[in-house]
Amino acid sequence: MRCRILHESPGRIRVHMMQSYMKIEEADLLETYCKTLTGVIDASVSHRTANVLICFEGDRENVIRALSAFHYEEHADLPVIDSGRELSDEFENRVILHVAKRFAKRLFLPMPVRSVLTLLKSWRYILPGVKAILSGKIEVSVLDAATVGISMALGDFDTAADIMFLLGLSEILEEYTHRKSVDDLARSMSLNVDQVWQVLDDGTQILVPLQQIQAQDLIAVTRGSMIPLDGVVDYGSCEVNQASLTGESMPVSKQPGAYVYAGTVVEEGECVIRVMASAGEGRYDRIVSMIEDSEKLKSDTENRAAKLADGLVPWSFALSAAAWLFTGNIKQALAVLMVDFSCAMKLSLPIAVLSAMRQASENGMMVKGGRFMEIMAAADTIVFDKTGTLTCSVPKVRKTVTFGKNEEAEILRLAACLEEHFPHSIANAVVKEAERRGLIHEERHSKVEYVVAHGIVSHVEGKRVLIGSWHFIFEDEKIPLPKREREKFDAIEPEYSHLYLAIGGRLAAVICIEDPIRPEAPALVRGLRENGFESIVMMTGDSERTAKAVAQHLGIEEYRSEVLPEDKAKFIEARKAEGHTVLMIGDGINDTPALSLADAAISVSSGAAIAREIADITVPESNIERLVLLRKLSEALERRIAFSYRYIIGLNSMWILLGLLGILPAGTTAYLHNFSTLALSMYSMTPLKTAGKH
Repeated sequence: MRCRILHESPGRIRVHMMQSYMKIEEADLLETYCKTLTGVIDASVSHRTANVLICFEGDRENVIRALSAFHYEEHADLPVIDSGRELSDEFENRVILHVAKRFAKRLFLPMPVRSVLTLLKSWRYILPGVKAILSGKIEVSVLDAATVGISMALGDFDTAADIMFLLGLSEILEEYTHRKSVDDLARSMSLNVDQVWQVLDDGTQILVPLQQIQAQDLIAVTRGSMIPLDGVVDYGSCEVNQASLTGESMPVSKQPGAYVYAGTVVEEGECVIRVMASAGEGRYDRIVSMIEDSEKLKSDTENRAAKLADGLVPWSFALSAAAWLFTGNIKQALAVLMVDFSCAMKLSLPIAVLSAMRQASENGMMVKGGRFMEIMAAADTIVFDKTGTLTCSVPKVRKTVTFGKNEEAEILRLAACLEEHFPHSIANAVVKEAERRGLIHEERHSKVEYVVAHGIVSHVEGKRVLIGSWHFIFEDEKIPLPKREREKFDAIEPEYSHLYLAIGGRLAAVICIEDPIRPEAPALVRGLRENGFESIVMMTGDSERTAKAVAQHLGIEEYRSEVLPEDKAKFIEARKAEGHTVLMIGDGINDTPALSLADAAISVSSGAAIAREIADITVPESNIERLVLLRKLSEALERRIAFSYRYIIGLNSMWILLGLLGILPAGTTAYLHNFSTLALSMYSMTPLKTAGKH
């Protein structure tokens, strides 16, 4: 496509695409294309001007050649990044139309006609106020009705029209700021599912990219996995946790014929689903609905603000009545009515919370509600599960010790075949090692059963196969130690994490996995302590020796070793009973009981699907130290809310006082009140500062 350079500087270039009109869809496609180019740091496209602004590193000629070679038809299959420009465009047009209509009426319509139109339009504001009074409520709609009604009763139709114009403009901008915040947050949330198990016509299961799945395809889901696409259960049965979409606290039983939703998680059982909607369809709308409807979004601070705002409305009427009694001037009383505290409180505080959640998501963290940011700011205790959180989420297989006549390659092939069904950081290490060695496996095993906090059970060629912990293999399953190769067994290095594989009642191999401490973990622990956490606790199923060494390296004074899932849960219950606010961070299925009991549950993005589903907060597995940033963001949000309180009470009290003294007329106080409310709302949308005070 032909294009022309408008301006450039080192690492930055603005280009005009030579087309007379650019659609929103074309702008989104072009922006997505630009962001995929090698060397491009960021790109933005204006559909109104057909201009492209690109920040890049390296050779500018590569960028220019790529733009010149771009054609919409050739790149129509790109997974387009929704920029949200359609929403902005809609509201820009609404504001322009609203303002244009107001000025057109003032310029071209005579006063009698304007008065009639004002009278007709006034019922939109008077009727809700009347209904509120009849239902025994004194709220903002009553204030609006009173100001419009009194202005018209005094014969001041221009002031009444101005008030309604401001109220209408304020409604448009309030709706935009709220929908923009929700839209930004919703687009930042994703399923984090890249591959699924497709079921072929002969019943074979193969792992394929999610994008390859089409409507009517069959996919298999098992315990602990996320359902990636909408569909209907074809056969099998399961219990599904769908709290993120419906708010139901208990898992829902799904039998053949039942509909299941993308983003929900299988807690028990397994089933095969016939896909009804391909990737991406319907998920966004449900996320938006969940964000808007969920009470989780409302922190205690927001709820108190809403109650306080409604409680202040009668005081506005009382002040207005007092002004009329003492001055005898109805216009001064009207100037007081033009100002209320509730609009700013009900609009700006939720927007501040949504903005903070969006800022967290931009840093790779997903927070499911403002209440959890409030908890994050207040928490004094944080409990870590060791594996996958304080230690690397990508542990590596260091060696495989085989027993009997078993070959190392076959052992790894079989272990990977089993472990890939229930991904966990340790399981992923086995799967990746098999991939690294090119050990392609066939699905030779029967149904795979996951035993929480223990291991996996299946059958291969008629033999029972077990893989899991020492406790599971030797204590629960009573697999004997290898007598003839005991010396070999005893020589296995204790510093590794061990996976034991048994076939047909005999120990077949020990897979030694290096689970190194995250490089950022010591700084994370220090950062949390410096930012107010009084108690930092590590819990692990590892031995006392391993747990002690890790705790000492990280500077963690309190730890628990050889714990089971129920032990973690009991510990959190006990701490909460003592009056502490407790956070729990984990990544495995075995962490879910403790996650469910914590005041706020945190999971890493690479963790088990059920852990991510239960979690109130998700942090990126590659940047877990951002927990410190989230703590700072949460504290900054509390400071912003406190500032907003002072701003609302102080500024609106000043407008009321100036109205009482007769310094400001009613129309002016209305303008000042509405624009100061919108200014605070726009400020609430700006990024939070994580140092200093607002």
